[in-house]
Amino acid sequence: MRAALWGGALLVGLAATLFAIGSEAAYELFMGLIDHSPYWALLTLPAGLMFATWLTRRFFPGAQGSGIPQVLAASESGMSTEARRGILSLRIAIGKMLMTMLGLLSGASIGREGPTVHVGAAIMYSMGHWLKFPPHHLERALILAGGAAGISAAFNTPLAGIVFAIEEIARSFEDRTSGIVLTAVILAGLVALMIQGNYAYFGTSHAAVDTITYWYLIPISGVVGGLLGGLFSQSLIRGSRALAPVYKRHPLLLAALCGLLVAGVGIYSGGTTYGTGYAEARAIIDAGEGFDPLYPLLKVLATVGSYLSGIPGGIFAPTLAAGAGIGADLALWFPLTLGPAIILLGMVGYFTGVVQTPITAFVIVMEMTDNQTMLLPLMATAFIAYSSSRMVCPVPIYQALSTAFTSAMIDARSRKKAEEHGVTLAEHDVTLTGIAKPASPDPQPSSPDPEAKP
Repeated sequence: MRAALWGGALLVGLAATLFAIGSEAAYELFMGLIDHSPYWALLTLPAGLMFATWLTRRFFPGAQGSGIPQVLAASESGMSTEARRGILSLRIAIGKMLMTMLGLLSGASIGREGPTVHVGAAIMYSMGHWLKFPPHHLERALILAGGAAGISAAFNTPLAGIVFAIEEIARSFEDRTSGIVLTAVILAGLVALMIQGNYAYFGTSHAAVDTITYWYLIPISGVVGGLLGGLFSQSLIRGSRALAPVYKRHPLLLAALCGLLVAGVGIYSGGTTYGTGYAEARAIIDAGEGFDPLYPLLKVLATVGSYLSGIPGGIFAPTLAAGAGIGADLALWFPLTLGPAIILLGMVGYFTGVVQTPITAFVIVMEMTDNQTMLLPLMATAFIAYSSSRMVCPVPIYQALSTAFTSAMIDARSRKKAEEHGVTLAEHDVTLTGIAKPASPDPQPSSPDPEAKP
């Protein structure tokens, strides 16, 4: 048990670090290419997204998207062992990393943090399976620990990793899993720190706000960020549902069209909407001025296009970047001295609106900016944003996408069984929809054959 837990946690930290280094190198190659001509994106994005989609469907089915919906599906108690192994196999984990890096190499607006959650859960679960981890009921604990360790190692935010496991993946906390989650987070974080050193993801922010005097900044940031984040989540949920038939029939065409959209937005923005958005978010936090007020909208469009293409890739980092831009836009309406604080409030408000995990949101922003003085304003903003987001997006995005993913898995398995039993796909679809086929008319009775044998 200790070997599965400790060994898996150390491997998660190593994998997350290698993933971070590889992702950064891939994005730098793309930026070096468009430095020669921004119109290279019109070729690399459609071709790269098509190639990533084909590879994913051919060799890594189930690796699409951010990865967090898959982890949520695998953590469900009713999930069969066979299905769980398919979602959390090491082949899927490797494919997740490679395809995300290919997406960043192409210029897609995606992040690596959500995929790192998937990779972490897959590694921890696979270690338990290989070493014949005895208690079946602790499989879920390993999945939760792997996901939490992935967040910790990806962002260097151990507290956020623990909170995310409780708030999003588990949605409830069990005493018997607490030690497993804590151990995994600590060990994975230590490995990442040993290799990358101690750092704050967005540097150190000294922003502060007089909560008593400028209390109105909190509800404004919370309501605006929450509503915009909820609308973004709804666009991904509804867009995924609407494009599902197109993705099944013409996945490469859809990837190419999404690639052209992302390339067009990137060229219009001057190259600021490509990749994770880390550099842009950090520049906004550090300077808070000299940015395009349209940047948040353009980043959202690029992220929606990248996600709907069907390639593996997360929305964590792009969401934080768009949130920083929204905060900077709000800051234009207030005194200049309040700018840095409003940027952080806008970031936590929008991030909460998207993922609807308020505790994770204010903890992760606080840890990434190394700023504890903003704890109470961030906390209040997060909970206001959560309530605002629920008004336009009642079901959290990862839960909605997880439900769709589970339904697709059940449909695929039932289709396979139907084909094995000689049932045509058309007949199977009729069975699934509950629509009965029209009864064929009875054949006209023919005249009896006097020579026919009984």
